[in-house]
Amino acid sequence: METGDLGRRVAEDVADGGGVEGLRRLSGVIEALEERRTELVEELRRGREATWEEIGRACGMTRQGATRRWAGRLRARSFGVAADAYQHGRPGYPRALVGSAVPREARRVLDLGAGTGKLTGLLVEAGLDVVAVEPDEGMRARLAAAVPKAAVRAGSAERIPLPDGSVDAVVVAQAWHWFDQTAAVPEIARVLAPGGTLALVWNVRDESEPWAAALGVLMHRSAPQRIDTRPALPAPFGAPERLEIRWEHVTTRAGIVDMVASRSYVIALPEDERVRLLADVEQLLATHPDLADREEIALPYVTRCTRVRLG
Repeated sequence: METGDLGRRVAEDVADGGGVEGLRRLSGVIEALEERRTELVEELRRGREATWEEIGRACGMTRQGATRRWAGRLRARSFGVAADAYQHGRPGYPRALVGSAVPREARRVLDLGAGTGKLTGLLVEAGLDVVAVEPDEGMRARLAAAVPKAAVRAGSAERIPLPDGSVDAVVVAQAWHWFDQTAAVPEIARVLAPGGTLALVWNVRDESEPWAAALGVLMHRSAPQRIDTRPALPAPFGAPERLEIRWEHVTTRAGIVDMVASRSYVIALPEDERVRLLADVEQLLATHPDLADREEIALPYVTRCTRVRLG
């Protein structure tokens, strides 16, 4: 049986009887099939068993089409394999952020794309009722262990496992650039109560410090990265309020190496390039005159927050 004929037969069986119920069943199966297709692409790319050209051909696409569709998503899903390095190396957030990201009147907050809980813990400590949604199983396990008072759920920005109007605020820390924003914006609006807020947060290294600038050059020599940390949000969200907080993350050389190792573009490097990059980072930290003989290192950051209100 030809592949196209098989697909049509399965579709007819699933949508048996047609109507709204048939459409609902068919839509559910399409979503499950697309998720499984993404998993297969991820397995093939992680094991280097197929090129993007081969994957595109198998999916009836060009190489460019397959890359556009899946490359970014696979990088976003790569963090689980480096969850330990992420938890050890990534900075948290300044306490002052909570009052800016979450309105005083908010009680129930969704931490969307919560990772290992770097921001979740601060939200819980502030006395908020927190639901943390994270798609990666490895990251989710560390999140649940680190912040047991949060309600941890599997899910994504495109498919949030919460009822309509069920949270007062949504906070997205270090994750907005991974979302399919066409799907995420209406989904976030759906779960927000009327007048609720969405806050987008990024930690950005302050490279006005010479050694931090040298670190940035090393980190991006193979994969330049540009992220819009002051994004514009479409309707139904209103005008943005923006805030910057300058602070320092006190860590160690090993912590900085883990921070570098946890970056998605470093995880995706061929093994020899990744090992060489991390060795060069260690060399910089051991030899830079501004870091000589330091047990602890203060890495300067700017935390940027964009907050918008629904409606």
